[in-house]
Amino acid sequence: MSWDPEVKELERRRYLAKQQGGKEGIAKQHARGRLTIRERIDEVLDPGTFREHGQATASPVYDDNDEIVEYVPANYVVGFGKIDKRRVVVGGEDFTLKGGSPNAAGLRKSVYAEHLAVQYRVPLVRMLEGGGGSVKGSAKKGGTVGEPVFSEPRFKIIADALAAVPVVSGAMGAVAGFPAGRLVASHFSVMTKHTAQILIGGPALVERALGVKMSKDELGGAAVHATSGIVDNLADDEHDAFRQMRRFLSYLPGSVWERTPRYACDDPVDRMEQELLTAVPRESNTPFDMRAIVEMVVDQDSVFEIGASYGPSQICGFACLDGQPVGVLANDCRFYAGAMTAEAAQKYRRFVEMCDTFHVPIINFVDQPGFMIGPESERNGTIRYGMAAVAAAAQSTIPWAVIQVHKGFGVATAAHYAPGNYVLAWPSVESGALPLEGGVAVAFHREIAAAEDPDAKRKEYEDILRQGRSPFPRAESFAVHELIDPRETRPMLCEWVDWIQPQLDQLTGPVHFGFRP
Repeated sequence: MSWDPEVKELERRRYLAKQQGGKEGIAKQHARGRLTIRERIDEVLDPGTFREHGQATASPVYDDNDEIVEYVPANYVVGFGKIDKRRVVVGGEDFTLKGGSPNAAGLRKSVYAEHLAVQYRVPLVRMLEGGGGSVKGSAKKGGTVGEPVFSEPRFKIIADALAAVPVVSGAMGAVAGFPAGRLVASHFSVMTKHTAQILIGGPALVERALGVKMSKDELGGAAVHATSGIVDNLADDEHDAFRQMRRFLSYLPGSVWERTPRYACDDPVDRMEQELLTAVPRESNTPFDMRAIVEMVVDQDSVFEIGASYGPSQICGFACLDGQPVGVLANDCRFYAGAMTAEAAQKYRRFVEMCDTFHVPIINFVDQPGFMIGPESERNGTIRYGMAAVAAAAQSTIPWAVIQVHKGFGVATAAHYAPGNYVLAWPSVESGALPLEGGVAVAFHREIAAAEDPDAKRKEYEDILRQGRSPFPRAESFAVHELIDPRETRPMLCEWVDWIQPQLDQLTGPVHFGFRP
């Protein structure tokens, strides 16, 4: 006896499942300028590598003779694939069915995505578009309601995944409710500029609850979230979003149980850029381009910045040094003179914790005048978030190199140093309890106030103290490993990268840290 009839029925169901919302639903999706979930999966993965889980998962409707009357596919697609030949789990809502709001089968598959990634210890890639639950059908009586009391909380695996595997998420359209929660529960998130919105609740809910009438874009479009910290980066379109997601993953191991990757590099390790010698102006308060400094030191075309518009006084991102991926931290003195604001501190702590979780070494270019001061800074709780950033650095377990580029003042400077860090100083470095100008204003306020010309007196004290700030005592006191010619930065950091390879070989497994402010 053959099982051919059942096999043919299985093939039919698999075919029906791949029809998504039908030709009409797919056409509507394309008319909105958006791809379907299956098209997204095909583009983000290496060609031909997708292996779907639950190919025939659906919510069918049967008649009295157990014949299928309606076959509604699960509106979440999930499975294995490869990115740059490395295995990943990939999944996302099918917006052509119920606008991505999960049907019963789709919800189970969406919850399964995190379990699959954690079980097999591979990165998780989410492409999100849809809402959370719906009140439709919730008034029906009979049947089971809610989850069993003995079941594990659904969100536990979402949190567990963040401590185990890299998680990247993209907002490709309207993302609300549960999918919005998933989006922010990521190590890297990106949204398309013109087609995506991220919302706790949509316009209808907001108007009914608060009496405020706004569009999806006004509530949670790219203009809102570029500076909210909800997403890390913006993308020009879906294709750019996929490119950024793939690139982010290239800097990280597949899980915390693997060491960081290292790539072949044809950028000479002894490259010394002449422009580094004049990159920092002699006039202390003249701004300069820290990103240009970073670009001249790391491997060419290897910088991938994260969250540039949020907490802009702090630069965070990845790069490579002699083929070794590293986390990059740097101050941007063009915003608040590089001071650590509440937003910058949150961005800093989160990035340090991510690098620590995945054992990615850090290089830190320091130009830190201290915590941002003033009434707004006090209202924003800057000192609390700043001390959390300090704790993240002080407790990190990864190799850490510090390049003292310019200023290093106050408690905020402690966030730039970790145990066992390798410290290089440029001749342009200044450090102390307070920036010179603020320190003079505090220490000599009586003398300045009593002077015939207070401004001239203030400048006199500043000039005298500035002349006494020489970089050489640091090297003489072994307060830094080396005082260097700025042009030597790349060669010395590349040498450090070789030194830390045995450490990176041993740095595997979960990282644990306790309560932080």
